[in-house]
Amino acid sequence: MTRVTFRLREFRLVPDTEPDAEPVTFTMQCAVCDQTASPHTSQSVPHNWVTRHLKENPEHLTYREIITRPYRFEPGAWL
Repeated sequence: MTRVTFRLREFRLVPDTEPDAEPVTFTMQCAVCDQTASPHTSQSVPHNWVTRHLKENPEHLTYREIITRPYRFEPGAWL
């Protein structure tokens, strides 16, 4: 008969700030037509896209910001 022992461990979900983590990216999406700016690591680039999009589509007045932030689990204490 084989015996198995399990150990439980706590984990905590945290933003991934390791040097090899994916970058945080920002984009903007028009809430009227769903068109989106290209993701960028700077917020100003998608915000500039919104201005251009509004000039081309003056009736498109609502937008949403989409932020992609990497996360990872950090191991904690053994229970």
